[in-house]
Amino acid sequence: MTLLYFIIVLGVTVFIHEFGHFIFAKKSGIYVYEFSIGMGPRLFKFKRKNDETEYCIRLFPIGGFVSMAGEDIEVDKNIPDDKQMFNKPWHNRFLTVIAGVMFNFLLAIILLIIVGLNVGVPENKNKIVELDKKYPIYKTNIKVGDTITKVNNVKVRNQDMLMLELAVHNGKTVNITVKHKNNKIETVKVKPKKIKEKGKDTYKYGLALENKVHKGFIPALKFGFTKVVDLLEQMVKIIFYLITGKLSLSNLSGPVGIYNIVGESAKAGFINIIYLIAYLCVNVGFINLIPLPAFDGGRAFFLLIEKITGKKVPPKVENTIHTIGFVLLMILMVAITYNDIMRIIK
Repeated sequence: MTLLYFIIVLGVTVFIHEFGHFIFAKKSGIYVYEFSIGMGPRLFKFKRKNDETEYCIRLFPIGGFVSMAGEDIEVDKNIPDDKQMFNKPWHNRFLTVIAGVMFNFLLAIILLIIVGLNVGVPENKNKIVELDKKYPIYKTNIKVGDTITKVNNVKVRNQDMLMLELAVHNGKTVNITVKHKNNKIETVKVKPKKIKEKGKDTYKYGLALENKVHKGFIPALKFGFTKVVDLLEQMVKIIFYLITGKLSLSNLSGPVGIYNIVGESAKAGFINIIYLIAYLCVNVGFINLIPLPAFDGGRAFFLLIEKITGKKVPPKVENTIHTIGFVLLMILMVAITYNDIMRIIK
């Protein structure tokens, strides 16, 4: 069942992304050779009547692509010029490039609304509702009813950001700034306690936060949009912490790591699978927005340069940069997969 869920989770995430590119390419009149889900050898393919596109399912469910005429350097002389991507107006090319990201975010919002309607929307405020007597925090000036506003002078406006900051400083004493019930602001040093959890060492601070659940369509609707924004904010910070060295590549997960996460999520119920798809959609959308070679953001960046300068970047130069970026991306994926496997072995 884990394998089935894994295929569903990655398949839906990849499909919606590639479908965004595909539908905008078709609407723009760009000739599409192939719409493919998965990578590697083809399992099967088909064509629809009066449609030039070949639809394929490939062996490995870890990606996909939409192959379009005029996307690369070589000009296909068998395809009319007006169906080549590079001959289309700037706005058509730009929308086609970023459509995958747009569709990922849109699906994430819809799925999160569904999650909110089914299980309710958890409170996301950093209000402390319980302190454990067995932890050092109990002996500080932090009290039940206080609201955490900063960790090591970094603002944490909700529980998602608070958990991220505590995770970044895992095992270390941190300065927690709280707003007391009398509105007084105070910063307190808090030391975590090392405990065994599922056979592994982990660190806990000994506090519990507001955990009310809100029901109804309006809270669910709001949750769909605000959660996507919160996740994007977290991902921006994670990239920053990776660059500055506060987080290492070992904290990232690839397909093998996702497989394990899918297995754990499935045990908690199918609604968790839906949430995971939403989370991965935001993740894939965000990563593809980064203006680096081989990503959609990199292609969009070259289009923005063209718009600003009024001149197209030479196709040969752009494609060479994207090829180098793709090779580096594959090396990164191998490193992340190696870390995933080592975590499982340990």
